[in-house]
Amino acid sequence: QVQLVESGGGLVQPGGSLRLSCAASGSIFSIEAMGWYRQAPGKQRELVALITSGGSTNYADSVKGRFTISRDNAKNTVYLQMNSLSPEDTAVYYCNAILMLSRGTTYRNYWGQGTQVTVSS
Repeated sequence: QVQLVESGGGLVQPGGSLRLSCAASGSIFSIEAMGWYRQAPGKQRELVALITSGGSTNYADSVKGRFTISRDNAKNTVYLQMNSLSPEDTAVYYCNAILMLSRGTTYRNYWGQGTQVTVSS
């Protein structure tokens, strides 16, 4: 059983910062990539940022220069530092991991339960 546990969401004023964390636990053989997605009310879930096991990153254009994704491979944990937040960043943020449970099996997608980020004055 694999679990992705997110933390760090909350209410912040425009221009403020938050740091999200997501720890993957369970019987995990290998993690290919971890990332963050978000879904605002009435909108589709979208990629925010992704980081591979090798450290390559990919960001949505809307967050480039404001958000930074990082990863601690030893702890199977991914972080999202979010700066200069605006109301448009308000959404439920979901952690995602592409991982392999045992040698020789295929990589599969796993999701966290989501954490609410609200940017409002």
